[in-house]
Amino acid sequence: MDPEKNGNNHPTFNGVDAEKSSVAAGFVLFFNTWGLLNAFAVFQTYYESGRLFEASSSDISWIGSIQCFLLQITGLIAGPIYDRGYLRLLLLTGSFMVVFGHMMLSLCTEYWQVLLCQAFCVGIGSGLLFTPTVSLLPTYFSTHMGLAVGIASSGSSLGGVIYPIVLYRLLDQVGFPWAVRSMAFIALATFILPLAVMRVRVRAPKPRAVVDWAAFRDAPFMTFTLSVLIVFIGNAVLIFYISFYPQNKGFTNESMAFYMAAIFNAGSVLGRIAPNALSDHIGVFNTMAPVTLFLGITVLCMAAVKNEAGMIVEAIVTGFFSGVIVALPPVCFRMLTENKSMIGTRMGQGFAIAGLGLLIGGPSAGAILGKTEPLEWTGLWVYGGVAGIVSGLIVIVVRIMKAGVALNVKA
Repeated sequence: MDPEKNGNNHPTFNGVDAEKSSVAAGFVLFFNTWGLLNAFAVFQTYYESGRLFEASSSDISWIGSIQCFLLQITGLIAGPIYDRGYLRLLLLTGSFMVVFGHMMLSLCTEYWQVLLCQAFCVGIGSGLLFTPTVSLLPTYFSTHMGLAVGIASSGSSLGGVIYPIVLYRLLDQVGFPWAVRSMAFIALATFILPLAVMRVRVRAPKPRAVVDWAAFRDAPFMTFTLSVLIVFIGNAVLIFYISFYPQNKGFTNESMAFYMAAIFNAGSVLGRIAPNALSDHIGVFNTMAPVTLFLGITVLCMAAVKNEAGMIVEAIVTGFFSGVIVALPPVCFRMLTENKSMIGTRMGQGFAIAGLGLLIGGPSAGAILGKTEPLEWTGLWVYGGVAGIVSGLIVIVVRIMKAGVALNVKA
């Protein structure tokens, strides 16, 4: 397959249409990568019931954690491949693996089978799609870049609303196999759009090393990567346990507990768009730092929830701030990359390292939670909340590195 080389012009469509098409295609890819991942709270709750297999909470969390991690670390391969111009190869391979992984998941009855299909197959496929998406979108926008990425990333919020509802509603009606197959068919149908319209806008550069070793000597880049790694730990706590928490504590019935993931992701829609739009005016780090701090604080407040109403409010608020954690880092990584031809490589490196937070976040949270009742929920939320606060403080350090301590500087 030859790299797609089309200079600095838009491919088969022009001007505003190309920009809108790229955002729409990015929306679909976020819908079928992070959107599917955001539905894992429903899978976690279902697997905890023991209806499919028997495993501890920590063991179950490894499924989602590995899926998250592979979504990120696959960027080490996908980024350089994208930089060489092989976008179509990544889209075809990634789309196939996401759909195939879910089709195979529908046949699983054992823990190790679910691990292979959902964690590894879907995780790698998602990674082949995610890094090219966040690398391609900024090339279409010299202004309003944050807003464009925010709108596209809101696809993960919509996916996080639709997929949990589809899964929950169909589990009792048609069973686990056909519920998962239905998710696969939705993904298959929606993948048509990005496959039809996404094209590399800039000319593919000469082959380069898979890893940009200079990035490891770039203090602001590596410091920001550390902050994303830490906040991903806190975010993993929310993604995995937002549904199981109210059910286990008796705040909601089983039905409402399953819908909590959808409520959480609905709250993240505005969180993916509004802060990104704000970042175009005041700067990405000026936006990222306070929002990350607020995420940590709201996660800490989760320990104070006592009833269903409080849980719904917390799901919406934490969802809003959680939305920024997916939408804004790609823009930050781009701002920290001076050589724009290295965007794919650097984006892949940054997210691969940060993905360690998602890998350890779920299982470590499960270990804190324990195996016997009463579960250690307070410790779980303190763990996630402190991670968010520490990450926010590190982003402040990055902001000072880039622009100093003056508050009236866009950074």
